[in-house]
Amino acid sequence: MLVSELLDQTNWELLTKRSCLDREVNGVYSCDLLSWVMGKGKPMQAWITVQTHRNIIAVASLREFTCIILADCSIVSDFLIETADNEGIILIASKIPTYETAKRLAELGV
Repeated sequence: MLVSELLDQTNWELLTKRSCLDREVNGVYSCDLLSWVMGKGKPMQAWITVQTHRNIIAVASLREFTCIILADCSIVSDFLIETADNEGIILIASKIPTYETAKRLAELGV
């Protein structure tokens, strides 16, 4: 599924402005422990987290995630959005909790 299709089907909010929405999402990883994500995440996955500090951008880049989905109304700073834009990382906001966010992605076949 493309990021653009994911956004269309979920009505989640795209936070980054310079995002390439034709990137493929080929799976999902959900975890908030950054060291765990670095060891277990796979390229082209959507990463679900509630973490909002700048280290998530480095982890997403390292693991080559397609996007980061910030669940449960996580509060995101302009600095984080700007950092993600500069690094080419797509940030998406989901207002629903992590479990429901992952469940929705599973329902979409991601």
